[in-house]
Amino acid sequence: MSNQQIYLDYAAATPLDSKVLAAMKPYLTELFYNPSAPYQPARSVRNNIEDARSAVARIVGAKPTEIIFTAGASESINLALGLKGHVVTTAIEHAAVLGAAKNHGTDCTIVQVNERGRVDPADIKNAIRPTTVIVSVGFVNNEVGIVQSLKEISKVIKQERLVRKNNKNECPIYLHTDASQAAGVLDLHNARLGVDLMTLNGAKIYGPKQSGILYADTSVSLAPIVHGGGQERGLRSGTENVAGIIGFAAALEIAESKRKTEVSRLQDLRRQFLDILLESFDDIMIIGDQKHHAPHILTAAWPGLDAERVLFALEAKNILVATGSACAANKDTRSHVLGALGLDENTIDGSLRFSFGRQTTSQQVERAAKIIVEVIKQEIARGKKLEQLS
Repeated sequence: MSNQQIYLDYAAATPLDSKVLAAMKPYLTELFYNPSAPYQPARSVRNNIEDARSAVARIVGAKPTEIIFTAGASESINLALGLKGHVVTTAIEHAAVLGAAKNHGTDCTIVQVNERGRVDPADIKNAIRPTTVIVSVGFVNNEVGIVQSLKEISKVIKQERLVRKNNKNECPIYLHTDASQAAGVLDLHNARLGVDLMTLNGAKIYGPKQSGILYADTSVSLAPIVHGGGQERGLRSGTENVAGIIGFAAALEIAESKRKTEVSRLQDLRRQFLDILLESFDDIMIIGDQKHHAPHILTAAWPGLDAERVLFALEAKNILVATGSACAANKDTRSHVLGALGLDENTIDGSLRFSFGRQTTSQQVERAAKIIVEVIKQEIARGKKLEQLS
């Protein structure tokens, strides 16, 4: 990023931490060995992979054998949802979850959320069938930052297991969460969350792209989606991306070590930014449950605004923001997340997502907010002028 550029799209991608890059470099140069080879340098690399696995396991409260390294969140999600059977998920999940649920499950039930974006555990309970194998609920929504109560949903899963035991129903049921946006801002310990499977993504935590993990409890019997040499418990064959694995583990350790202080700092930045917006507009909508939200994401809407025009006008002023999900931004479709919250097309088209990160400063927030206010007011005035002429 240039010194003049103000980047407010950390929910889409994060820059590689310099310490992560330093940890990765040896495995891109002198430590290039195949971890499956029998000689000592390769065995040493294998040991380093296992050390990285143990480091990740400690943070998520797992056994090292329960950590599967993948090429990112989408692969982890597809692996988790690859079990055949009925799938329950929510209407605001990432496209990777919705796609995997529909493709892998023999049947899929989509649970709706309320107007603030929260899912009612009672609705999850009502959606579960005797054949339900996976319930997948994202921890933090990537578009609006809403935090779901996984602990309450996990209670529903535990109750269902008791019912099945009493009914001699041997069909297992597991709770999966995509926690890609939660790493570094929320506690990831699986026992405290009550999850059986968890997806994490290196690209969201200042780690390398195409790196991630799936935590899978030992009780979960997964099916491989890549066949071959049998790496990663036989679940994703192929020579390991050693640099990516080392980088992911380093990034997660750094994110966890900074979590408490960084959360407090991000909350202050978000509040500072929001205060400027609220002081400047009477017709602004702050989207999502503001009582249960991540500290680094803020989505706002101005009904009738052409947010795409605003985005490009801001880019010309070296301020980078997002409209909807960056992962689906090139599909020329409206956000399914905002639609699930009951927002109309005018409001969805007038929405912008701002997300803050480690390199965001208070000075940047103040400067960016003032420019954003100016550009949006200009665009609103332009729209009103066009209405008068038509």
